[in-house]
Amino acid sequence: MWTAVCAAVLVVSGVAWSTVSTISTGVERSYAIPDDVPRSTSGRNILIMGLTTRLDLHGEPLPDDVLRRMQAGESDRGGYNANTLILLRVPVSGPAVAMSVPRDNLVPLASGGEGKIKEAYGRAKIAEEERLRAAGQHDPRTLERAGREAGRRAQVRTVSAFLNQPVDHLVEISLIGFFHIAEGLGGVDVCLRAATKDPLSGADFPAGPQHLDAGQALSFVRQRHGLPDGDLGRTRRQQAFLAAVAKRLKGADVGVVRAMADMAKQDVVLDAAFDLAEFTTNLPSEVRFETLPIEGGARVGGLDVNRVDPAKVQAKVTELATAPPPPPPDDGVPCVD
Repeated sequence: MWTAVCAAVLVVSGVAWSTVSTISTGVERSYAIPDDVPRSTSGRNILIMGLTTRLDLHGEPLPDDVLRRMQAGESDRGGYNANTLILLRVPVSGPAVAMSVPRDNLVPLASGGEGKIKEAYGRAKIAEEERLRAAGQHDPRTLERAGREAGRRAQVRTVSAFLNQPVDHLVEISLIGFFHIAEGLGGVDVCLRAATKDPLSGADFPAGPQHLDAGQALSFVRQRHGLPDGDLGRTRRQQAFLAAVAKRLKGADVGVVRAMADMAKQDVVLDAAFDLAEFTTNLPSEVRFETLPIEGGARVGGLDVNRVDPAKVQAKVTELATAPPPPPPDDGVPCVD
């Protein structure tokens, strides 16, 4: 979704530091990661969060023509769930690994109790806004800003505790950001194993390699109905989108990269300590994608969730952080469901 996508994909694609530094100018910054939290001792962990909201960074509705081209429903749909969660592990040297955390994992939430891991953001946002209203604050933009900062803090703490990993940086991007990234790049190339159609996401694709415009790319990453593995299939779609963006950036001229960055940075939030120009002095050689394990599905409180074994998940994260998987064969765009 993840990104992040803008910033993280840019830096791992080898984009010149001068271009990366322009992204930092004017981009929204977050203070959700305190200065005194534990940090990675070797390399860096970047949490990439993709939000479902159809609102902009100030909580305002997107223009009708943009919503229409996105094919993503009305502006009041989506809430503030973190439907994309990727921990990007960037070592001191060697390949980086992007570990997708399935959004429906049932885990302890930072705000208390259990819930789907994606819900940590939205629950904390609502609670903070209610607290501020009770204290007499009613300015919509102030509430939005404070609520989203509370959401970011809760999501970072929830993911960090679940994976038993420090989070050094965060990159947040909303649904419109995926659209703008694809639009700025002139679309992306993907491959599907089979034809698929889903009116809920707007997906309508033939089998095989194909070029998607921005609206189609958003449908591609949003589809979960009709996929063999449902939400896990959508996670692999998100990974395929990010891989396609990285591949496109590697072959793009500076003008294309800057156009994408200018469009996408309006939708991206970085933590205040994330110095992209400094980060590019030690770029990873490549990024490999993995999905963290689940134990199957369950029905809890009337909701479908993923059962997880935290010990197994944490062991997998440690394994991937120390020995990333081998690269896939370089035979073009890999196909997904």
